[in-house]
Amino acid sequence: MSTKTRIVFVAGSASHGSGSHEHPGGCAFLADQLNDAVEGIETVVHQGWPSDPTIFADTDAIIVYSDGGGGHLSIPHLDQISELTSQGMGLAMLHYAVEVPKGEPGNCFLDWIGGYFETHLSVNPHWTATFTSFPDHPATRGLIPFSLDDEWYYHMRFRENMQGVTPVLSAIAPESTLQRPDGPHSGNPHVRASVAKGEPQHLGWCVERPDGGRGFGFTGGHYHKNWGDDNLRKFILNAIAWTAKIEIPEDGISTPTPTEAELNSYL
Repeated sequence: MSTKTRIVFVAGSASHGSGSHEHPGGCAFLADQLNDAVEGIETVVHQGWPSDPTIFADTDAIIVYSDGGGGHLSIPHLDQISELTSQGMGLAMLHYAVEVPKGEPGNCFLDWIGGYFETHLSVNPHWTATFTSFPDHPATRGLIPFSLDDEWYYHMRFRENMQGVTPVLSAIAPESTLQRPDGPHSGNPHVRASVAKGEPQHLGWCVERPDGGRGFGFTGGHYHKNWGDDNLRKFILNAIAWTAKIEIPEDGISTPTPTEAELNSYL
């Protein structure tokens, strides 16, 4: 049995043309960042859901960065993932991977990570989110206020009364994010009411499950270049490490700012 903390990244295929939804490149970059910055860690990047279940032996957390919706790569494996999480394994879903259909997949996500993108409730606009303050949580250690343009999905379906869900990255969505007509991803009366009230929208959240495992959901991550932002990168590395039960330093997981060429070398 390995004494190292083992994190398995499951990458969907790149799906949007260069620079967006670069799932394999993003997973490889984040895995390398963790290997360089955190002692006693072992990362594995696997493209697609592994057909060999032993890949998850002695794994502390699975990080899924992929497309979602009805074709979400977790859907054929809900029982397997439920079995792994019931043993206390951490699980994170990044960007489009937070979206699954209502019903069994959505209910599993509520159990595993506390929330998900529900069509006709959640929306997926591109906008510049401004983060002015952060709750006291290991995932937010070392962050300073920042703003960033991304495809920030918001108005997620969370557990009833946010039971056990800790928002860690929140912003106020401007009315300009709802200029599209109502549709499964673009607008609905629920989200319009929430934005009109000025309610904070939770773009990153953490859960500590009764089984002892941890869950993390994050709606940004559309643009590969955004991993070059020092605050976003620190946040995502903190949160992934937290999901695997790694102790986060007081000032967060700090890594050198990558150059554009370094980031592009992963594409």
